[in-house]
Amino acid sequence: MIPIIVNGEKQVIENETTIEQLVSQLSKNPNAVAIELNRNLVTRSLWAETRLKPADELEIVQLVSGGSSALGSPSDQANEDKPLKIGTFTFQSRLFTGTGKYSSFPLMQECLEKSGCEVTTVAVRRERLIDSQGHNILDYLDLNRLTILPNTAGCFSAEDAIRHARLGREILSNLGNPGADWVKLECLGDKKTLLPDALETVKATEQLVKEKFQVLVYTSDDPILAKRLKDLGAVSVMPAGSPIGSGQGILNPNNLKIILEYLKENDPDYPVIVDAGVGTASDVAFAMELGCDGVLLNTAISAATDPAKMATAMNYACRAGRLAYLSGRMPKKLYATASSPMEGRITSSK
Repeated sequence: MIPIIVNGEKQVIENETTIEQLVSQLSKNPNAVAIELNRNLVTRSLWAETRLKPADELEIVQLVSGGSSALGSPSDQANEDKPLKIGTFTFQSRLFTGTGKYSSFPLMQECLEKSGCEVTTVAVRRERLIDSQGHNILDYLDLNRLTILPNTAGCFSAEDAIRHARLGREILSNLGNPGADWVKLECLGDKKTLLPDALETVKATEQLVKEKFQVLVYTSDDPILAKRLKDLGAVSVMPAGSPIGSGQGILNPNNLKIILEYLKENDPDYPVIVDAGVGTASDVAFAMELGCDGVLLNTAISAATDPAKMATAMNYACRAGRLAYLSGRMPKKLYATASSPMEGRITSSK
């Protein structure tokens, strides 16, 4: 028996053992490893004739995925989280996007892809689906990948919102898209603020739940109203971060925290999604760090100077914010705390 070193660890093997025999004993796939003997590469063709001697040092290496396994890519990290469940729907991405205000359908398509979203909203309108170039929005939506979320945007009464929801269900049923089973409900109070009308929102939620819609309801940041809407059967409550399209970000984080507390009490997986008002990636990250389950946005991407780059930024921000929330941030302190230990310093003799 002779001692050798394999990948920095001492091993004892039979005298006259060849490299080929050792690889076989170690259950390594010979075609998937490379070997250095005493820091010199030994090609595969020489393994059978190369006998190992006492104190020989071998490095046996194989290919692994690039990068640091401690960090991983955003998509790898996101996979550590459980999927987002909303009613009967399940998604990996927690970023929802809209389809409005883009300069062209191809740009919209590119941004949806770079955002990583699995859900996109569409409005129901009398206007033609064809743009000035003769393009149809449906030609630019991958209905096999995306779940379409019809919304009742622009409705100012429960009656109008319910009609739009029914029409959206009919269209998506005919298209065979699973989005036919749900609706994003908006009942607006006025055209200046686009804030929700609480009474009409409650009335529409009640009726649409009766009609077996899975209702995701846009609301203000009022915790009492949010709780009422959940109690009525909404599968998700979607409080505004700030007025629609304003880009002001999260104006009232304290109310969002209370909403999260109320709606998740004894129901920790109930989805609360910030809808409206975010303007940039940090707003999305902040919403996710608060503990929100997702963010729905449109104008923050479509009105950016470079929408495609902003879509990518929103993708990363949503993932980063969620990971930060799951990680648990350090407590805030009034005074400094040194990262390096104070003991063992080289100090002056004075």
